[in-house]
Amino acid sequence: MIKRRRFLNFATSSLCGFSMAYLLGSCSDQSQQNVTKSPNSLDIKTKVLRMGYQSAGDLFRNRRVLEQRLEPLGIKVEWAQFAQGPQLMEGMRVGKIDVGSVGETPPIFAQVAGSNLVYVVGTQRTATTGTSSVIAVPPESPLKKFEEIKGQEVYFQKGSASHYFILRALQSIGLTIKDIKIKSLPTIEARGAFLEGKIPVWMTGDPHYAIAEKMGRIRVLKDSVGLDSPGAYYISDRKFAEENPGLLKIIIEELHALDKWAEGNRDEVAKLMITEQKLDQDVVARVMSRRTFAGRRGLSPALIAEQQRVADLFFQEGVIPKKINIQEALLSPDLYAAITPPEIMV
Repeated sequence: MIKRRRFLNFATSSLCGFSMAYLLGSCSDQSQQNVTKSPNSLDIKTKVLRMGYQSAGDLFRNRRVLEQRLEPLGIKVEWAQFAQGPQLMEGMRVGKIDVGSVGETPPIFAQVAGSNLVYVVGTQRTATTGTSSVIAVPPESPLKKFEEIKGQEVYFQKGSASHYFILRALQSIGLTIKDIKIKSLPTIEARGAFLEGKIPVWMTGDPHYAIAEKMGRIRVLKDSVGLDSPGAYYISDRKFAEENPGLLKIIIEELHALDKWAEGNRDEVAKLMITEQKLDQDVVARVMSRRTFAGRRGLSPALIAEQQRVADLFFQEGVIPKKINIQEALLSPDLYAAITPPEIMV
């Protein structure tokens, strides 16, 4: 039994609420939510924007671009840290945050559990997409190739992007999720045990991957390159989104501008990671070698179809108990057109 370290944020403890809602199969009536009227103007009704971010770090928070943009409007930005995407989505479900960034999987599980969420904007894929997400073993492990994973205990956060990764990775070698033993544990909690050789197979990503590399305590069996993930998203509570479309527009604009700045100022990004995330310089160098700031991707029909494909796979493989419609977690096309820069709506 692996002793879990205490995580001092609300996020990790709140996962229990999400798990209970998921197991009970609770769901709100989405039938009236698949069409959102476009407002006459892009309103901003709130005076406080509550943003969620994950323990792996967040450049958006570190650069404080939202604060600079919103302070003249009299809007305060508050940040809440969560262990991973599922905990962040649970935080949104219980009203702790308004907007946050997660991978492709957490909003699907949250929608199954009845969370009243909407997709705000996606992320472009690049040549480095997938290189920082790995299925790995300790160096002394007897497993030499990914095909030997059958029957093994595999540690990852259930309902996170790793869940889609392992599903597709197993599918690529003719196995299913039933061919492994899932042990759900947040990456930040699993890292220490893995470094001590107490976890047989671990799914992780940067910066945890880079830290284990530096220590010589990781051997990669498979990365997620080519496993066709639609990428990450910013997600919002529906009521907040409908009442504050002008604020969503500002968030997307600042994210779009930040991506351009980051790709052109990679040394500055590295310095921020060192100071804000308290990472060693050589660890940051490894992280940056696998990271490209490609920009945002609007909620176009093509992206929606990709996300629906992911949701359908989870249902087909028996991971979620019912089929969901991604359209029910969207704003209207007119509203997306109003809040999204035209160049990323492809």
